[in-house]
Amino acid sequence: MLYYVFEYLEKQFQFPGASLFGYLTFRAALAMILSLLISTIYGKRIIRFLQKQQVGESIRDLGLEGQQEKAGTPTMGGIIIILATLIPVCLLAKLENIYVILLIITTIWMGTIGFIDDYIKKFKKDKEGLKGKFKVLGQVGLGIIIGASLYFNKDVTIKEKLPVSMQQEILAKDPKTPPSKLFKEEEKSTKTTIPFFKENEFDYADLITWISPSLDKYAWIIFIVVSIFIITAVSNGANLTDGIDGLAAGTSAIIVLTLGIFAWISGNIIFSDYLNIMYIPRVEEITIYIAAFVGALIGFLWYNTYPAQVFMGDTGSLTIGGIIAVIAIAVRKEWLIPVLCGIFLAENLSVVMQVSYFKYTKKKYGEGRRIFKMSPLHHHYQKMGYHESKIVTRFWIVGILLAIISIVTLKIR
Repeated sequence: MLYYVFEYLEKQFQFPGASLFGYLTFRAALAMILSLLISTIYGKRIIRFLQKQQVGESIRDLGLEGQQEKAGTPTMGGIIIILATLIPVCLLAKLENIYVILLIITTIWMGTIGFIDDYIKKFKKDKEGLKGKFKVLGQVGLGIIIGASLYFNKDVTIKEKLPVSMQQEILAKDPKTPPSKLFKEEEKSTKTTIPFFKENEFDYADLITWISPSLDKYAWIIFIVVSIFIITAVSNGANLTDGIDGLAAGTSAIIVLTLGIFAWISGNIIFSDYLNIMYIPRVEEITIYIAAFVGALIGFLWYNTYPAQVFMGDTGSLTIGGIIAVIAIAVRKEWLIPVLCGIFLAENLSVVMQVSYFKYTKKKYGEGRRIFKMSPLHHHYQKMGYHESKIVTRFWIVGILLAIISIVTLKIR
């Protein structure tokens, strides 16, 4: 809203300083500062409110050190993250931008699913919470909305470079030709980016057009299926990672900040031309959303680091995972998720491996055996005697390393 107010003031009255709101970097910085202030200042009030409502965490006895001390700690703190993200976005972003709209829908959608799950656990005294099939149904529903919107909306396009021969011809006539003149017109596309390969663009339509070129019109089905899979996998990965103080919030902040770099570069024609990556018009606006989201996560960490004063609950973890997945799909870097979200992947795999191996050995030997002392992975290290602060810090370090590797893929091809 403030963006439109200052845009009007600048156009009509040349109001001093109003033009600053036209700069993406200024609005992004302001969004991060504002979200940080909201999450730290008002976060304390929300925690007090949750305490009054007796929304305390019920702890199952898993035999972990310091576990029982966490009983009664307020949960559903994901509300802090959601509010601290949405308020700056509504004030500072271009709300007609399709990418911003989809991220707002994602936040509210996944936040609602997580809130219902937490509500059932705390107020209905049902430790299982929302049944798994309803969670999956919600994730599938969001995947359909995101996939269909990104495929059919006219504002979701890419711009590809002209053939090298044409670029050389244009530059020979005028060496000062701006980069924008070396690109084709905007076009709809199901292309995405694959890291580590020189020819790093892949078209989802190719998965069916090899059968017959006429099947190209059904490429939207493939794209929606991919969107559903990514959203479900990443949101569940974030949910599993939220097991010890500060782990999910800190890891997610690193991931989202990295995606912010990709969004800013992909939406800037000069940098995308220099780095030879896909140029996606209008996607740079989600930098505002990402900045607000990072500020909210860092502010939440103020209260969530060991010993935690609040837990995010499924209200936060499912929302975080959904947002990360949608940003990755929007900037067409979803194939980087196994690297960038390596912590989430490891947590997911540890559970799948543990359960699968236990069932296999029980069927074969009559007694279930385990690969890890406990899953998800962070609990395995707790069982080994590591303090949770050390586990969290080391996971953050690994997350930073994975983020650096992801950024380096811009040039290593």
